[in-house]
Amino acid sequence: MLVHNWREVLKRAWSVRLMVLALLCIIIEPIYTFVAATWVAKNIYIQLAMSAITGLLAVAAIIARIFVQQKVSGDLNGKPPTEG
Repeated sequence: MLVHNWREVLKRAWSVRLMVLALLCIIIEPIYTFVAATWVAKNIYIQLAMSAITGLLAVAAIIARIFVQQKVSGDLNGKPPTEG
C-alpha cells in the first residue's frame, strides 16, 4: 500500500535519491566498459571504483530508508511512527 504523500516521498526521500544514483552507476558501468574496450585499454581501477560506488550507494539507500525523515514521513506530531 502506498503512503498518502507518495509523490512528495519520491521527490524528497534520501533513500530514493541514493537508489537513483546507484541505478545511474549500474547503467554507466557497462557503457564505460564498452567504450574502454573499443577505444582505450581497460582500466581496472575505474571498474573497481564504479562497482564500489554502486555498492556504497546501495548501502546508503538502505540506511536512509531505515531512518524516519520528518519532512516526508507525514504528520507525526512528535509521535513515533506506528507499526504496520
